[in-house]
Amino acid sequence: MAKSSNQKTKLLHLYRILLRQTDEDHPITVAQLIQELAKYDIKAERKSIYDDLESLRQFGLDIQCRKGRSAGWFVGERDFQLPELKLLMDAVQSSRFITQKKSDALIRKLEGLASVHQARQLQRQVYVSGRIKLMNESIYYNVDKLHAAVSGQKAITFKYFDYDIHRQKVFRREGRRYTVSPYGLIWSSENYYLVAFDHAHREMRHYRVDKMTEIVVTSLDREGRDSYPDFQLASYGEKHFGMYRGREMTVTLRGRRDMAGVVWDRFGQDVILVPDGKEHFTVTLPVVVSPQFFGWLFGLDGGLTLTAPQSAVEDYRRRLDAARLGET
Repeated sequence: MAKSSNQKTKLLHLYRILLRQTDEDHPITVAQLIQELAKYDIKAERKSIYDDLESLRQFGLDIQCRKGRSAGWFVGERDFQLPELKLLMDAVQSSRFITQKKSDALIRKLEGLASVHQARQLQRQVYVSGRIKLMNESIYYNVDKLHAAVSGQKAITFKYFDYDIHRQKVFRREGRRYTVSPYGLIWSSENYYLVAFDHAHREMRHYRVDKMTEIVVTSLDREGRDSYPDFQLASYGEKHFGMYRGREMTVTLRGRRDMAGVVWDRFGQDVILVPDGKEHFTVTLPVVVSPQFFGWLFGLDGGLTLTAPQSAVEDYRRRLDAARLGET
């Protein structure tokens, strides 16, 4: 009997059938494998199937065989197990910086890493009610360009904008391009930020990635290392509350002992807390003093108080007094 033209792809089809249709709870018999291959006009005998399964196992596919009532063959270990895929899909669906269209596309691709039976569980797993998504579809591609610039240590140019009340773009600097040297990306307060050395102002600044457009990776070498020889991206993110700009200074906070976890959650486990009596501690930290920083302190309802420097203490008091009086 003459072989069909699809016979050469038999092993590939078998590989895909096992990955998409089987898992530990859904094995498939050799007879069913033969039927599935027949859908692609591929003829197979039982002995050849056993040989092919062994070839796939030697190739690295974790093919398991179960005997008994639910006998059959199935794929065991995968590159991503079901709990891992659930975590990834939850992250995609809940991420504000990924538009709904891109979220749906990524979820479909992640579903392809599981069996069709597991994919149904993933579809139930990822729904997040009323999630606000960004309008800017280009962020998906902006991130890729920015990573290329960071790894290639090249400067970029771009335009920066806000939205008006009609959802129309309003460009800053009257549409003139920014020139910066990227150092990394930070995900903070559900937004992506680019941290970069601004060539015009000769300092490190950050920019919302979803508000950047017309990004061009130039042939110019990255600048800023002379001005910031010990620059650390993680340290930059820790100092900027909500990525607000402000004055960078070293502050001292006094807190109740039950606030230790709050400090470590925000600034990391390496922060040293100095005991101050039986019930309190003090901690000295470099931060960017901004309205967001003061808001963070206020939200702790006295659990942490700002004690130094005096200029920051006075600024905080002025803002609290203004809030009480209803001033702006």
